[in-house]
Amino acid sequence: MELKRVVVTGLGAVTPLGNNVSETWNSLINGVSGAGPITLFDASLFKTKFACEVKNFDASSFLDRKEIRKFDRYALMAVASAREGIANCGIDLEKTDCDEIGVIFAAGIGGIGTFETEIANYYTNIENGPRFNPFFIPKMISDIAAGQISMMYGFRGPNFGTVSACASSTNAVIDAFNLLRLGKANMIVAGGAEASITPGGVGGFNALTALSTRNDEPTTASRPFSKSRDGFVMGEGAVTLILEELEHALARGANILCEVVGGGMSADAYHLTATHPEGLGAKLVMRRALSDAGMNPEDIDYVNVHGTSTPVGDISECKAIKDVFGEHAYNLNISSTKSMTGHLLGAAGAMEAMAAVLSVVNDIVPPTINFTEGDEDPEIDYNLNFTFNKAQKRVVNAALSNTFGFGGHNASVIVKKFVK
Repeated sequence: MELKRVVVTGLGAVTPLGNNVSETWNSLINGVSGAGPITLFDASLFKTKFACEVKNFDASSFLDRKEIRKFDRYALMAVASAREGIANCGIDLEKTDCDEIGVIFAAGIGGIGTFETEIANYYTNIENGPRFNPFFIPKMISDIAAGQISMMYGFRGPNFGTVSACASSTNAVIDAFNLLRLGKANMIVAGGAEASITPGGVGGFNALTALSTRNDEPTTASRPFSKSRDGFVMGEGAVTLILEELEHALARGANILCEVVGGGMSADAYHLTATHPEGLGAKLVMRRALSDAGMNPEDIDYVNVHGTSTPVGDISECKAIKDVFGEHAYNLNISSTKSMTGHLLGAAGAMEAMAAVLSVVNDIVPPTINFTEGDEDPEIDYNLNFTFNKAQKRVVNAALSNTFGFGGHNASVIVKKFVK
């Protein structure tokens, strides 16, 4: 069976750097941090008091107040990003078979804010017996963003959510890619959303000592590959990629941004929360992505790394890149956009896949910000080009994006310039 080709024809975003793709990309290439004091709840008693929040998000621009009450924050942002992506791809839905359009949308955690609120209300009013919002369960579950998007547009193709912690939305993109090239749909709305800047989200990650506690300087707290890094910065948001079978896109005259050519998946099979110190799963997943794409390591120009700014993770990923790419590793641009967006958890993969797409489209690599001379880690090879502090213009024919999640889940996706 000959596999079909798959292209990206639209993007949508609601992120800590902007409430659309243009704002987000401009902030990325200008090295803007999305971090600041937490405003979504009172974090004064928490070890970490800052995060990368989405600012000025107003769902009432596309839903009425009655409908908004049926959504968790994560699903509202998912729908907002999907709306932009669908509009951006220029499809005329009245002339399209919606039976052949699917939605695969990820969340690593899902409606944690709804869960916390409902359980708190129960225990606060326990003497009155169990009283729960009738929308409690459908607001909370991590697949509901995919369901809501499909219902909004009448998309009746493959529809589900993917959950693999921080790799979740890369898995969503890879699943969409695989279904499309197998001919199981014509178009798939793929992406991820997360809204875990909540007492439980921040408190839980604090208990794991996973978050930075650099409360006096939040905008520089996410500092991947710096010796002084002390954990990741929590982020939130949603990103959508519209993936489409090539002939379907050409037939409707779509504006093709790039081609998706490979996806890899692996497991570390090592630790509940830590990456393998030698990057064994990371090596395997990148090699599988390259093999799937039919590409050599020398064909890649840019790697958007998982790069969370954690002490162990950054080192193991660098080791894996050097092992997979060999001498070509020193010709790559490498950057961690989490230095600006924070860690969007289940939405991180889609966010970083979008950054990879836009680097291919614009021939610009966004930077890894917050590195200063004298803050070198002796276990990191600084002959690698981490694109520190300033975006770099270069031809990006192909880019690889890595995401790794708690539980040892690894996923990598490769995009390249579209050539008919």
